[in-house]
Amino acid sequence: MKTTIAIGLGLIASAAQAQNGPADPAVNETFKFAKPAGQPDAVETSPDGKITVQVSTDNDGRAVYMIARNGKAIVAPSRLGMMFTDAPKIERGLKIEAVTHARSDTSWTQPWGEWRTIRDNHREMRVRLMESSALHRRYDVVFRVQDDGVGFRYEFPEQQALPKANIAEELTEFNIAQGGTAWWKPAFLWNREEYLYNRTPITAVGTAATPITMKLDDGTHVAIHEAALVDYASMGLMKTEGNSFKAVLTPGSGAPKVVKTGAWTTPWRTFLIAPDAGGLYMSHLMLNLNEPNRLGDVSWVKPGKFVGVWWKMIKGEWSWARGPRHGATTANVKTYIDFAAKYGIPGVLVEGWNIGWGGDWAGNGSAMQFATPAEDFDADALATYAKSKGVSLIGHHETGGAVSHYESQFDPAFKFAADHGERVVKTGYVADAGQIERVNADGSVSREWHESQWMVNHHLRVLQAAAKYKVSIDSHEPVKDTGLRRTYPNWLAREGSRGMEYNAWPGKNPPEHEVNLAFTRMLEGPMDFTPGVLSLTGSDNSPIQSTIAKQLALYVVLYSPVQMAADTPENYAKYPQAFRFIADVPVDWEDSRVLNGEVGDYVTFARRDRKSRDWYVGSITDENARELTVTLDFLDPGKRYEAQVYKDGPGATYATDARHSIAFETRRVKKGDTLTLSLAPGGGQAIRLKAL
Repeated sequence: MKTTIAIGLGLIASAAQAQNGPADPAVNETFKFAKPAGQPDAVETSPDGKITVQVSTDNDGRAVYMIARNGKAIVAPSRLGMMFTDAPKIERGLKIEAVTHARSDTSWTQPWGEWRTIRDNHREMRVRLMESSALHRRYDVVFRVQDDGVGFRYEFPEQQALPKANIAEELTEFNIAQGGTAWWKPAFLWNREEYLYNRTPITAVGTAATPITMKLDDGTHVAIHEAALVDYASMGLMKTEGNSFKAVLTPGSGAPKVVKTGAWTTPWRTFLIAPDAGGLYMSHLMLNLNEPNRLGDVSWVKPGKFVGVWWKMIKGEWSWARGPRHGATTANVKTYIDFAAKYGIPGVLVEGWNIGWGGDWAGNGSAMQFATPAEDFDADALATYAKSKGVSLIGHHETGGAVSHYESQFDPAFKFAADHGERVVKTGYVADAGQIERVNADGSVSREWHESQWMVNHHLRVLQAAAKYKVSIDSHEPVKDTGLRRTYPNWLAREGSRGMEYNAWPGKNPPEHEVNLAFTRMLEGPMDFTPGVLSLTGSDNSPIQSTIAKQLALYVVLYSPVQMAADTPENYAKYPQAFRFIADVPVDWEDSRVLNGEVGDYVTFARRDRKSRDWYVGSITDENARELTVTLDFLDPGKRYEAQVYKDGPGATYATDARHSIAFETRRVKKGDTLTLSLAPGGGQAIRLKAL
């Protein structure tokens, strides 16, 4: 990006030099710092001194921030500001009035998750900016800096010159200081978040959803996203020129994209920074930027695996609607309850159980009734039967995009769920982007986007209504994850980003898709990908581009506290030894590690069960065969383990019928031993390390 801004990384370089020795001289040459007279320094560093943030104003009084790592620019001078539909924008004529600093180093415990304990070690800088115009509007930009990234947000106090903010757009920029490669998917298209990831030069990115992941020319990995998306529109990124992006907010049904009154804040804009791909995943920045649990005692939130009346409908063999092919019958659901009980799987999902599925329901769900079962689904008898087997039903609330209609039934819907032992409800919003139906107070109808301010608030209303009845939520066609599971621990998982259902239909996910997800979509949080289709066939017996071993490894790689065994009982009966891993693998973890990985190529995870000393390893690759070596240095010293290995068999490949080839072996291992993981094209490996 060409710039004449006469500010930059002089103070950044000085701070980095104080912590880490001499800074890169090229940085100082490129960015000369010229602090406007009379303004305080606004520089903050991470606890380890490697990441530095600086804020200043240019000659026109525009507020600008920069980020460097080890004295080298990561984000070049990037503007801040806000544009309104009915007032002058806040961008020029600003002066830094005050800068304050704070630091904190604490830890907190997750009730469930990938790690039991999260450390929050950060430094904070609050920069107060004031307009020199007659309006004298003011706001703070607050930066939190961890060793692995930066979060910042706008905080507007209540003020006479801005009693109501009708926000047209943010003016926030992200000017990436180097070239590199980006992994991204498009934003604001008809199919919501359901797009494959592109791999392009940063300069070739279009308008992208977040997270967007980048590998810069010097090897640094970065990811841009947001945290604590509350009462605001979701942010995408629009490429402007070169390596430069600006924030672009999701539209609502009115002219302003966001409406705020009184004192208000934006979500945190997050910038993960790591030397490798694994470092991005291991960051806790997003969770730390969310508020603590607001629900109080959440011992009723229960992670767990589930099977379900689902895959046959996705493949077109059964129907959601009543009729001769109806899937959610009493007899069919009993079969799944029996299967779940036999293998110790705690949940059974049932879709299409309620009135409203007839006709063209997608995008038109006004007939859905969320407390009225179809006549061939005996809800009372099934709830009793499931309970006798130690199994819980998982309800399904498909809105078909008729969201106000759904909200009008919150109390009866969640009471029905609680009365029938449903600890989890899967919600759905099947409608084209921009076609959510919102009924206004006067009875008129507006159309909303899935990630508009109104829909962001709707999802929180769902969580609060469900929590009254001690019900947890798994959102499909969701608003993206921004770490709110910390604040609302009953928000267990979300879909989005082309899960297993896309493997049932033409245009299947390619072998690299799940590897892409590991360092893009999974940076958000849990995904209900619905893995475990061991038959490896979609509709019309069409082949899925995976091996059986990869399907098993996905239970470790793609984290969710509500993992589905997505295939049918009859198909699992054909692969009993492979299914054993699905039955064994936990969904709630004490610790998680990324052992190796490159974005879009391969990745290996190790996770420790929260209820035992057992570890589980999952490794997957793209269309290329790979041989990876991992060292078991995470195991307990002095303890022996039995490694139960599920690996690609002889000749395995996603591209032929040999995709079903799988091999099994058992060996004894200890801390410090190494394992060689041989991954077939489109394949994977899953290992249970059982403590002896």
